[in-house]
Amino acid sequence: MKNKYVFVAVMLSVLILVGAGLTNLYVRFEQNVLKKDQDKQYNFCILTSFYPMYIAAKNITADCDGVILQNLSEPQTGCLHDYQLTTEDMVKLSSADVFIVNGGGIENFLTDVAAQYPDLKIINACERMELLDDNAHAWMSIPDYMAQVRTIAEGLSAEDPVHRAVYEEHCLDYLDKLDTLLQQQQKLSKPAAGQNIVIFHEAFDYIAKDYGFTVSASMDLDEERQISAGEVASLLDQIRRFDVRLILAEEQYGRELCETIQKEAEVRVVYLDPCVRGDYNAESYLNAMGENIIQLKQALLETDNS
Repeated sequence: MKNKYVFVAVMLSVLILVGAGLTNLYVRFEQNVLKKDQDKQYNFCILTSFYPMYIAAKNITADCDGVILQNLSEPQTGCLHDYQLTTEDMVKLSSADVFIVNGGGIENFLTDVAAQYPDLKIINACERMELLDDNAHAWMSIPDYMAQVRTIAEGLSAEDPVHRAVYEEHCLDYLDKLDTLLQQQQKLSKPAAGQNIVIFHEAFDYIAKDYGFTVSASMDLDEERQISAGEVASLLDQIRRFDVRLILAEEQYGRELCETIQKEAEVRVVYLDPCVRGDYNAESYLNAMGENIIQLKQALLETDNS
């Protein structure tokens, strides 16, 4: 019997070693294949962590000759708070010249990446930014996102001076588009200023900041968040106490709770796009934030007239 346990332990050890060895071989094989392809077509590889960083980089690079742009996560992944690196991710990281991240704690795997790939240049889009407490969803503020775009463009220009002029030109073009969007948003700051709101996604703290809303209560919802009857009662109390007439929520996780609250209180719900998923169209951030502005404008008109 004892020999049987020893045999099982030995076999498990062998399997673990073989698995680790095969994974290492796979990473090296894929890296070599990717490198050969890049040698034929590209000379500078940019990797982004997730959706909003990819869209920013796509506008800055704008299909620049000699540059390949990849995203670490799938476009529908959402925020990366609990993201686990895959073998495919490691292949991409090992082949990248720069890795563009949001920073501020969004990418919880960043320490591991820095340790495993010490020569990989990491561009932290939030590096020179004052965040709202521990909330790093800075891309939801148009002015903050513009600052992130500048930081990314400067970082790419420093690491790839061959394409500096292209990055700078495309950066300015994108900033012009974002500024147009910002001017539309700023027209709503006067009717929004000081209004008490409730938010169901921490990204909307940046919306509140830009518009001048006062956040009376907040709750960060996701697929694992279970809301108790007591929490609903507390939210209703806050809504009535502060005369809250507007709730900002993400439809994917907030609709059920919002419908429950609307049965008990006269409050307008605005479902906003947190810009963490979508297609890879370069205009997608502009389109999503533009639609957010439209939704908020309509909500403010309705609350003013009610």
